[in-house]
Amino acid sequence: MNSPECPICSLTDVVTTIDGFECVTCGHEWVGNDDGLGEIYDANGTLLMNGDSVVLVKGLPLKGSTNALKIGTKFSNIRLVSGDHEIDTKINGQGILLKAKFVKKA
Repeated sequence: MNSPECPICSLTDVVTTIDGFECVTCGHEWVGNDDGLGEIYDANGTLLMNGDSVVLVKGLPLKGSTNALKIGTKFSNIRLVSGDHEIDTKINGQGILLKAKFVKKA
């Protein structure tokens, strides 16, 4: 099996970790493509990748809270995960799961 290419520095000096891969050269870590995620697209049909920045295209209530996420809220350094909500991110130190259909790539 060939080593995957680092999405940051494009080198193949990559080691396998418990939950993905790590580039020996630049230290970037990412979840591998063998996790069954497939390709995940935003509301405009743009392919999303781990580490992208996205913006909400619709206001969303936060489950278990009286607060809501407003349209235009920006999330940086997203992580793609499997499941019903494809995007794992944080805002103000709180972890949030989002559906890709409610965001666009920034």
